[in-house]
Amino acid sequence: MRSKIKLWLEILRVSGKLGLLSFGGPTAHLGYFHNEYVKRRKWLDEAGYAELVALCQFLPGPASSQVGIGIGIVRGGLLGGLLSFLGFTLPSVVLLVLFEWLLSGTDVSRAGWLQGLQLAAVAVVAHAIWGMGQKLTPDRTRMTIAAVAAGAVLLWQTAYSQVAVILLAGLVGLWLYRKTGALSGPSPDSVSVIGSGAASPYRIGRGAAIASLSIFAALLLLLPWLRDWDPLLAMADSFYRTGSLVFGGGHVVLPLLEREAVGAGWISEQQFLAGYGAAQAVPGPLFTFASYIGAASNGLIGAIVATASIFLPAFLLVVGTLPFWQLLRRSPAAQGILTGVNAAVVGLLLAALYDPIWKHAVVSTADFVAALVLFILLVFWKLPPWLVVLAGAAAGIVIELAA
Repeated sequence: MRSKIKLWLEILRVSGKLGLLSFGGPTAHLGYFHNEYVKRRKWLDEAGYAELVALCQFLPGPASSQVGIGIGIVRGGLLGGLLSFLGFTLPSVVLLVLFEWLLSGTDVSRAGWLQGLQLAAVAVVAHAIWGMGQKLTPDRTRMTIAAVAAGAVLLWQTAYSQVAVILLAGLVGLWLYRKTGALSGPSPDSVSVIGSGAASPYRIGRGAAIASLSIFAALLLLLPWLRDWDPLLAMADSFYRTGSLVFGGGHVVLPLLEREAVGAGWISEQQFLAGYGAAQAVPGPLFTFASYIGAASNGLIGAIVATASIFLPAFLLVVGTLPFWQLLRRSPAAQGILTGVNAAVVGLLLAALYDPIWKHAVVSTADFVAALVLFILLVFWKLPPWLVVLAGAAAGIVIELAA
């Protein structure tokens, strides 16, 4: 037992260090994980890590957090997965909750540096679209799916529009791309089980996996029926549903969270965009933006409920799919669905760039110039996002003083 406790504490310590230092978004996180877990500590081999990354890219939710959870499970069982998640996530949660508490005493409608954070959000989301569009919409068919998805969610603004668009895009992808082959990654014969080897003694049984998937589906169906009982249940439903339906990485969470949080009146548009800008400046997963929203609407208990709700689907899905990944990755139908969904994700992000980000952040010529400069610094000068966010805040102050 003592050796297990030592192992679990090591998982918490290593993931906590990564949570404090992992700037740069999901792709950068995966690089940090590879260096720490594969190259340095050899908790997984190269093939096992590639399999785990492929699985988490297939699932909805925060891919880098799911990879961290999977590594924790492989290393230390279910508790190891939970500790790995906590270590990687809590630093970002604490920083964003503290930011919200500091923000609560200011007039967000007049602070120049907060306007600058909104301009930084323009640059960051545009950069995400730039990169994702090149990868996920490389041909005219997928670009068309993205454009139709963007138009649909802008013209049909309801609580169900994003979900409907994702489902329809999956069906279109199944129809158009079901014969394109298996998912990318190591060949099916190269790895029999994720994390195989002496350094990875833990396995998830199929019974536990089925139970996890059952809990995931039950919560997805029951929480909408329970949300009217209590405001915290309403928050749990909104964030759980968001965490269950977001494909494509952290930035894609923006339109769903904006619809849920601002649409429900939990926070204002200015608070939302200021928090999103701040989320770019802290390490760790972007999904912790939910912690900021929860704190802004219901204090510390709101932050806890929002954080737990948005990340719970990620944990349940990783546990539920690890034993079945080989079957999924060999399925052309699964790849076709994912191809269509990924194209629609680019469209959803494009729509979010216009509304709410662009419409509320770029209100003058100076704002446009600042956003353009920030975008160039991010895309072509390769500055890290946190530095671009600080530059945006400084630009907002300059614009305010010059007005």
